[in-house]
Amino acid sequence: MKFQVTIDRDEDGVWIVECPSIPGCVSQGATKKEALLNVQDAIKLCLEVRAERGLPLTVETAQVEVVA
Repeated sequence: MKFQVTIDRDEDGVWIVECPSIPGCVSQGATKKEALLNVQDAIKLCLEVRAERGLPLTVETAQVEVVA
């Protein structure tokens, strides 16, 4: 399975990666590569927990256009 993730850097230089289609699924790393590897584990674990709790595995995401 492939998931879209967002990648950001905090004020301390730590890379933060989030999977918007899985609520609460966030990871981090000292490098972008490390953060992307870590989020793969986070996604697997989040999907496991959501399945155990009978929750939908993902939520719907969409893009919207904002005219500025």
